[in-house]
Amino acid sequence: MPKIQAATVAEHRAAQRAALLDAARALLSQRPDEVPSLADVAQHAGLARSSAYSYFKSRADMFDALVTDTFPRWSAYVEQQMGTVTTPGRKILTYVEANLHLVARGDHALARALAAVGDSETLATSSRLLHDSLEVPLRAALADHGAAHPERMAELIQSIVYTLSRMIENGLSLRAATGLARDLLTPYVEQKTT
Repeated sequence: MPKIQAATVAEHRAAQRAALLDAARALLSQRPDEVPSLADVAQHAGLARSSAYSYFKSRADMFDALVTDTFPRWSAYVEQQMGTVTTPGRKILTYVEANLHLVARGDHALARALAAVGDSETLATSSRLLHDSLEVPLRAALADHGAAHPERMAELIQSIVYTLSRMIENGLSLRAATGLARDLLTPYVEQKTT
């Protein structure tokens, strides 16, 4: 029987499962076009192949778990970054910059890879929840900034994020994308609207 590396069996199982998900995330980030097997993921995590099957019924099951694990991390990162600044205008810019940073880091490619291998219902639900949760702090910042229609303005900001994300994935540097966002949004976020 393998030695437990935590204070309790539950903590050990949680750590093993997290290691498998981190390994799957790393392999997909390195090669988004190659779907790793459970054996590949277990090997990358430094675990026995049978360990992967103790936590996931199938590769699809593991990728569904990865979807539900990855998207909340994205939202938490953006909210954490927005929390580091104080003015509503700066929060709006930080929202855009944090999302672009994640795209440039490869997280969006990971999401696309997950879309190719995961359950479409799980992905659709998680994606909808991610976008809804991301818009909450953005709408709040827009309302605090004095936007007459924070929901509509949030849609416009999102369209900028989507367009710049596509540009990054087509080779534009993060620095250039962030510069374009600042050029476009700085006049708005610096104006006194309240």
